[in-house]
Amino acid sequence: MPHLPATANPAAQALPRRIAHLDMDAFYASVELLRYPQLKGLPVVIGGGRRSADDAMLQAHGDQPLAKIPLAAFPRLAQYTGRGVITTATYAARQFGVGSAMGLMKAAKLCPQAILLPVDFAEIKRYSQAFKRIILDIAPLMENRGIDEVYIDFTHVPGGQREGGRVLARLIQKTIFQHTGLTCSVGVAPNKLLAKMASEFNKPNGIAVVHEADLEPLIWPLACRKINGIGPKADEKLQRLGIHTIGQLAQLDLQGLIDHFGQKTGAWLHDAAHGIDLSPVALTSAPVSISRETTFERDLHPVRDKAELGAVFTQLCGQVAADLARQGYVGKTIGVKLRFDDFKVVTRDHTLALPVGDAATLRRVAGQCLKRVPLTQKLRLLGVRVGSLMPAAEAQKNIENRPLAQVYQAQAAIIFE
Repeated sequence: MPHLPATANPAAQALPRRIAHLDMDAFYASVELLRYPQLKGLPVVIGGGRRSADDAMLQAHGDQPLAKIPLAAFPRLAQYTGRGVITTATYAARQFGVGSAMGLMKAAKLCPQAILLPVDFAEIKRYSQAFKRIILDIAPLMENRGIDEVYIDFTHVPGGQREGGRVLARLIQKTIFQHTGLTCSVGVAPNKLLAKMASEFNKPNGIAVVHEADLEPLIWPLACRKINGIGPKADEKLQRLGIHTIGQLAQLDLQGLIDHFGQKTGAWLHDAAHGIDLSPVALTSAPVSISRETTFERDLHPVRDKAELGAVFTQLCGQVAADLARQGYVGKTIGVKLRFDDFKVVTRDHTLALPVGDAATLRRVAGQCLKRVPLTQKLRLLGVRVGSLMPAAEAQKNIENRPLAQVYQAQAAIIFE
């Protein structure tokens, strides 16, 4: 891998902080375009599982390379029937209003001519690992944020200060493309908060560099939702206060924000609006939660389809337990997620005194959470989640160091609640 030449830097500790956010462009779709280059520039939607239409296409053209399969052979979104959702879409498809997490049936009305492909998780994982290895070889201080995005600390990397980080970003971008054929967008800024916003400025295959002096002209005109961490509820509350842009948010005094949002959130909103974020680039990151969910092929009724729902629920709990065991975690907060046929989403959770990870306990506690939801409508989706995670070995050590009376009391709470 190429490296930028090292530069003499006797005052390394005084260097301004330069943090990059790298986001792969339409990652799932881009990986598929490597397999099917004939689809480049066309509206393509990735979503749902393996389907008979995809299998039939591959079987019918098994005697020729994938790149030679004619366009007419590919399944179209208009032909889809089912409950699947979009994982991602090419930029050509997004021009029709199609986007991630949208139901495939709804997307079919917006862009029926789009080509529909399934997600190949094995291939996605392989390319994810590949682009991250490339980054680590050039800039070793990297925080993994998911399958297709990372934060990178450029501050003390050779070349990381040149043109505010643009030179190093260009090197990483170029090297990833040379070795994988994939493009990415990079934002470089004084911190993670601003870097993530900057990575959206010049998508796809772009680089944006933000300095502290750019806060007012570049950041303040943006909508508040552009701040990573401001969700729909917080944004709705801000809208009711007449706050639509980050600049308007920055004009509110700290005490006013605390009065409306509480001490912690109010202080964070005040800092975020002024571009302040001291969070480090975490080289290792533990999962916040582990969950499994499934969208049904047809809406299931809580009474008439009780047996089928029960089987799915038990299976989800078993899958979460297996995921916990494989990653070496246990958790104290067990929750459920339901999406009804009107797309309304309801969640319920319960926090235990001791962390757990076995399927039977997860099933029992999650079942108690379900009883707190009025089940009068048909269900579209069901999910199970475990949060407040900690390493299983650490949890066992904590239990061993607790007085027996406390352990028995906590275990009884799990069993009899």
